[in-house]
Amino acid sequence: MAVTAVPEAPAERRTRRADRPPKGSRQGRNQLWVWLFLTPTVVLYGVYTVYPIIASYWYSFVEWNGFDADKTWVGLANYKAVLADPLFWNSFKITVLFMVAVVPLKVLLTLLLALVLNSPKLPLRTLFRTAFFLPVVTTTAIVGVVMQFVFDPASGPVNVVLRELGLVADGINFLGDPKTALWTVVGVYIWKWFGVTLIYWLAALQTVPDEVYEAAAIDGAGPWKLLHHITLPLLKPFAVIITLLTLESTLKVFDLMLTMTNGGPFYATEVVEIYIYRWAFAATVPQLGFASAAAVVFGLFVGLVGLLQLAGIRAVRKTRSDR
Repeated sequence: MAVTAVPEAPAERRTRRADRPPKGSRQGRNQLWVWLFLTPTVVLYGVYTVYPIIASYWYSFVEWNGFDADKTWVGLANYKAVLADPLFWNSFKITVLFMVAVVPLKVLLTLLLALVLNSPKLPLRTLFRTAFFLPVVTTTAIVGVVMQFVFDPASGPVNVVLRELGLVADGINFLGDPKTALWTVVGVYIWKWFGVTLIYWLAALQTVPDEVYEAAAIDGAGPWKLLHHITLPLLKPFAVIITLLTLESTLKVFDLMLTMTNGGPFYATEVVEIYIYRWAFAATVPQLGFASAAAVVFGLFVGLVGLLQLAGIRAVRKTRSDR
C-alpha cells in the first residue's frame, strides 16, 4: 500500500528555519575550524623555515661562533670572504656540474621508461611502476649509508661482481677516488629519485587523447610515426615543466652526499650545502656569520632557478592558451 507523505505545515517550516544559525555565523565557524587545524602547520613552518631564513640574513652581517652571546657587526666582510674563498667556488662548480649531469640523464631515461610502461600491451606494468618508485620512499640517509657498503672496494657486491667477471683485478674505490666519487653519487641519486620523474611522465602521457592515436592508426601510422608526430609534440609543454622541476630538485642533495662521501675525497664532492654545513656546524670553531653569508649567496642562485621555473610555467600556459 502506497504511503502518502503529509506536507509539513508552513508554521513548522518557519520555526525550523528560525532555529538555524545565520549563514554568516556558519561560515565564520567553518573558517575558525580551518584556522584551528592550520595553526600548527603555520607555527612550525614559521619557526623552522621562515625564521631561519630571516635570521640568516642578519647573521651574515655579524661575526659569531654560535656559542657566545656577543655578536660583532662586520658588515659585508663575510660576503667578501665567501666570494674570495676558492673552496666556495669549487663547491659551487660541483653543484652546477652535478645538476648538469643529473638533469638530462634523468629526464631522458625516465621518458623512455614511461613510454614503455604506458603501453597497455605490457604485462605486469603496475608491478614495474611500483618497483621503480620504491627507492623514492626509502630514507635518503639510510640509502647513503647502505651505498657505502655496496661500493666498498674490498667486500662490496659491486666490486665482487666486477672481480668475478674478470673486469678488474683489484677493487675500485668508487667513493674514495676523486675521479669516480661524484659520478657514483650521480648514479645513486638518479636511481633514488627515478620514480618521481617517471610519475611525472606517466601523468603527462595520460593527457594524450586515445582518439588521436586511433585516427592516426586508421591512416596507417606505425609506432614510430605515432611517437614522432603525436606523442613527443604533445609532451613538449610537460617536458619544460618536468625539466625545471628536476633541475630544482638536484639542488637538494645534502643528505645523500653527506652520508655517502661527506664532501670528500679532497672536496671532490663538496656541494654548496655541505660547504655551508661544514662552516656552520662541523668546523673546530663554527663561523655562523660566514656560513650564513654563503647560504644567502646560494639562496640567490636558487632564486634565479625559481625565476627560470616561473618563466617556463608562463611559457607553457601561453602555448596551451594559443592552441
